[in-house]
Amino acid sequence: MEEIFATEKTRNLVPRIQEFVQNELVPLETAEHLTGNFSKVARQLDEKRELVKKAGLWNLQWSEVEGGHGLSLCEFGQVSEALAWTPFGHYTFNCQAPDIGNMELLHRHASEDIKHRFLEPLKAGAIRSCFSMTEPDYAGSNPVNMGTTATRHQSADRGDEYLINGHKWFTSSADGAAFAVVMAVTNPDAAPHKRASMLVVPTDTPGFELVRNISIMGDASDHWGSHAEVTYDNCRVPASNLIGGEGMGFVLAQERLGPGRIHHCMRWIGIAERCFDLMCRRAATRNMGDGVRLGEKQFIQGYIAESRAELDASRLLVLRTAHNIDKFGAAAVRNEISAIKFYVANMMLRIVDRAIQIHGALGVTDDTLLAWYYRHERGARIYDGADEVHKSALARSILKEYGLDTKKK
Repeated sequence: MEEIFATEKTRNLVPRIQEFVQNELVPLETAEHLTGNFSKVARQLDEKRELVKKAGLWNLQWSEVEGGHGLSLCEFGQVSEALAWTPFGHYTFNCQAPDIGNMELLHRHASEDIKHRFLEPLKAGAIRSCFSMTEPDYAGSNPVNMGTTATRHQSADRGDEYLINGHKWFTSSADGAAFAVVMAVTNPDAAPHKRASMLVVPTDTPGFELVRNISIMGDASDHWGSHAEVTYDNCRVPASNLIGGEGMGFVLAQERLGPGRIHHCMRWIGIAERCFDLMCRRAATRNMGDGVRLGEKQFIQGYIAESRAELDASRLLVLRTAHNIDKFGAAAVRNEISAIKFYVANMMLRIVDRAIQIHGALGVTDDTLLAWYYRHERGARIYDGADEVHKSALARSILKEYGLDTKKK
């Protein structure tokens, strides 16, 4: 954590979180818990969640009035890095994706009834949720283009409702979730950015089908660790399940993604720090013969020096962006948000790869965390906007300041 961005709250919270993570969660990082189904470790993590509540560290992202610590986005970013030291951190503290984004969305835009039925138990950790936007038949990098529809009509026996039909995938954590936040086209004749809306769909609604948990480089997992393919076949939900207003889907998605990218980037920095630690421990102790340690090799020293510099630069970049979002709003720092998304994702993956290389054959086994990170974090350069999309958006914005119209045919 950089002292320039530290506050009284983070100076108090971060060491407490680090101690909890090290003592309570790191011991659970066994090969059995990191391969196969997440449900293998979920029961133990739920017990740890009760300890988090007793320690007063539950729902750190909420205001003090709502039982949290009233953290700014910049402060929460520093907390997120500490939680990311272990794959189990965010889940145990109830600030894991996609739930944290859904909680923010419902808090700001849902009706009081939806808040009572879904938000409150989500905040309590009694249920989980999922976010259903990406579709296999449409490019995820173009969120205004989707095939799922929600048609509004009056039912004689059910009143005002939406009929939802479509095919989604990478509906992360859908397995065992109580409800999905679904993005669907409600106004097909409107302007592209005003066609879609978001609705709450309980997963026990007739017509909601979890087709499969998608295998990610050989690991399908279950529970919170899943990425599901889902179909909606004449799913009927009350019109009151609409979040915000009709046609607000794209706006809400962007609102959700701005802070979400800070969460992701600081989590990646925490992952990179963990892999950097593993890398250095290996380099300092691995005997190459004749008493020579791996870390004495200049190639390895180069990996370590580059990793340290890239990590520190990334942290400063992200915390500056979070600070500016707190101060000016996400819309004012769109360029910075695009930059951190691709820069930090690539930094994290480079360090994971270097750590694997330094561990040699051990690095590709499940005897360390490294193979798990390699499997599950490669998607960082794809989800929430592929690298190429963010780079193009950033470059166009910069060139526009120089008078170049990049939208010309």
